Amino acid sequence: MKHALELCGVPEPRGRPPGYATLLRIIVDQQVSVQSGAAIWRRLEERILNISPEVIIESGDDALLACGFSRPKARYAHCLAEAIVEGSLDLDNLGMLNDKDIIDALTSVTGIGRWTAQIYLMFALGRDDAWPTGDVALAASVERLMGLDSRPTFKELDEIALRWRPWRTAAAVMLWHYYKRAPLG
Repeated sequence: MKHALELCGVPEPRGRPPGYATLLRIIVDQQVSVQSGAAIWRRLEERILNISPEVIIESGDDALLACGFSRPKARYAHCLAEAIVEGSLDLDNLGMLNDKDIIDALTSVTGIGRWTAQIYLMFALGRDDAWPTGDVALAASVERLMGLDSRPTFKELDEIALRWRPWRTAAAVMLWHYYKRAPLG
């Protein structure tokens, strides 16, 4: 980590306000490039000025598809909105729970997996020891930074990350920063 910090400097803060819009943005960013996620989100903000569960439900799938959502992600956006509106997911009080209970609550909603829940813990709730299991960029960054012969499996990556407890959030942010900024080779 010291080498990554010396080579790439301090990463920018990445906090976001807790709530529906942030969680929806994390869903938009799942398994797409940073640029693609940003473009989809920009179109959503241009077409839907008040991104709230009620407005997303009212807008329907076609509005989301027109912004670049895939059909599954449009479905996930609606599942999340419906869970909030019907009260099965209470985002306002989620931060009072421990990390495990937050992950359980979030992953009970269709379209939200462990990675999405961990990202929400990190950036919306400011938790210090979240680790987004299954993140390809983190695996690639660890391979490069640690000089490994091959990219670690996600299980191996999770084991490596244990050395950064209780500050795995900071480690992940630094590794993403290194991934984007460190010269290849």
